[in-house]
Amino acid sequence: MAKKSTGESDEARLKKKIAVRAKEEQKVSGVPVARSLRKRLKRVQRKRRAISLRKKHAAGTQAEAKS
Repeated sequence: MAKKSTGESDEARLKKKIAVRAKEEQKVSGVPVARSLRKRLKRVQRKRRAISLRKKHAAGTQAEAKS
């Protein structure tokens, strides 16, 4: 069985984790854990943008004419 998703998205959760991590480690930016969190956030953002672009293209030119 799959896990039940929470109310917040992956993107929001990752942003919170990164903010907490940044408060803890003011100067150290090369920490591998923080770096991997930022990479995961960027991956989620890329995925969200790609999906929205795909939906926009699938709507076709009729949707553009209405807006």
